[in-house]
Amino acid sequence: MAERSGRRRGKQRDAAPARRTDYSRLRNPFPPMDVFSADEIAAMHETALRTLEELGVKVLLPEARALFRQGGARVDDSTQMVTIGREMVEAALASAPKSILARAGARNRDVLLELGVLNFQPGAGAPHATDLERGRRPGTARDFRELTRLTQAFDVLHMLPPLVEPQDVPTHLRHYFTMEAQLTESDKLPFVFARGTPQTQDSFEMLQGFRGLSDADFAAAPHCYTIINTNSPRTLDIPMAQGLIDFARARQVAIVTPFTLMGAMAPITVAGAITLSHLEALAAITLSQLAQPGAPILYGTFTSNVDMKSGSPAFGTPGHFHASLAAGQLARHIGLPWRSAAGSAANMNDVQAANENQFGLWGCLMAGASVVIHAAGWLEGGLSVSYEKLICDIEVLNMVAELCAGAQAGADEIGFDTALSTVQPGGHFFDAPQTMARYQTEFYQPVVHSYANFRTWTERGAEDTSARATGIWKSIVEAGPGITPDAARVAAMQDFIAKRSAEGGAPPES
Repeated sequence: MAERSGRRRGKQRDAAPARRTDYSRLRNPFPPMDVFSADEIAAMHETALRTLEELGVKVLLPEARALFRQGGARVDDSTQMVTIGREMVEAALASAPKSILARAGARNRDVLLELGVLNFQPGAGAPHATDLERGRRPGTARDFRELTRLTQAFDVLHMLPPLVEPQDVPTHLRHYFTMEAQLTESDKLPFVFARGTPQTQDSFEMLQGFRGLSDADFAAAPHCYTIINTNSPRTLDIPMAQGLIDFARARQVAIVTPFTLMGAMAPITVAGAITLSHLEALAAITLSQLAQPGAPILYGTFTSNVDMKSGSPAFGTPGHFHASLAAGQLARHIGLPWRSAAGSAANMNDVQAANENQFGLWGCLMAGASVVIHAAGWLEGGLSVSYEKLICDIEVLNMVAELCAGAQAGADEIGFDTALSTVQPGGHFFDAPQTMARYQTEFYQPVVHSYANFRTWTERGAEDTSARATGIWKSIVEAGPGITPDAARVAAMQDFIAKRSAEGGAPPES
């Protein structure tokens, strides 16, 4: 869907050249913006190290505490507290890769993760889905499959997240469904839930078999990723710690993301909240490198503020923007690729939703995030994903992608012979040779926006943007999967699911 032809009349439609774009490999064209001085960032990093050394973090998983102890940390099993020396953190940062090439189902879908690149994901992890035709509802298997199909349709979305929880699928079988849906609906980089070793290993086995990868192939490069959230303040729970270990040992990508809300589970100031987020990320990164030196891992943060009148999360705020900038500075300070997030607390796809998502997005862009999650479709602070909002947000992401290509200023673009010298003073450039050669392909063609005047728009039904977005997502969903997977591999995967389901599946760990 990165390629969309403009409106054309009559017989010209078939003959008109298509405007071709490539949004699959983006680099951030904007110089990173700082919110704090270099000395202040160094002080935040130093305070994070001091906190790890003097106060420590609570680690609930015994195996994780054992790894920390073997690495030289002080561990108190009675309190589950682990204090980590800075030399351990520095060794982990030295071994963590600075550039990661994650392998998708097709080589043109591979995802490069390093500072300076730009990758987008739609909203993730919502318990509800919503659209204008079916309303707000608990997420279902149908919603998960449809939203995966929509993600596949747009080149500007580079990675598959778990957009909604398919709550009509039992938890001990849910990982089979989500992996099968991702692999049969998309060839983009899939997500694997870190909900205990049995589910993780099942998912790895499904992915490895479907992609036709040997054990050596699977270990040689990452083929999937997960999100690891700390429990702020300063706690690493059992599933997340186990996920870090499992993904590190399998050499698959883990994105460490403390979720810190200023004034709630984090200090009320940007500097304090980001320092807490930073130290939690450092502890998780250290654990991953203790489990497997060189394991692919991303630094991450998702820090915003709460509404102090209600306690509800707020997104796309100045505090959210500042927090993203600070996280970017710390990511560059330690030299790792990193993940940030946009998002909205609005309850519907309205102007508040657009404002908050775009303001949060620009914070990520100015901060230099390598991965921007919740970039499309996220509402209610993550409680729902909107089909219409996903389409509307794609418009903005596409326009950002256009900016990533830059602008040309060669002789053809300046156009002395084809434009400037061909138009007399007071004339127009509509029929200049340069215009005639480029008018069908020069400008970005919108996905959902309308440039029609009021009369034309009215004659076409006076649809607002959300209504047009409904038509777009429905056409994509009704068109069927965007890929044609190998039938034999699909059958083998279905046999695996049936066998493991009959054996009882794999309940998530808690």
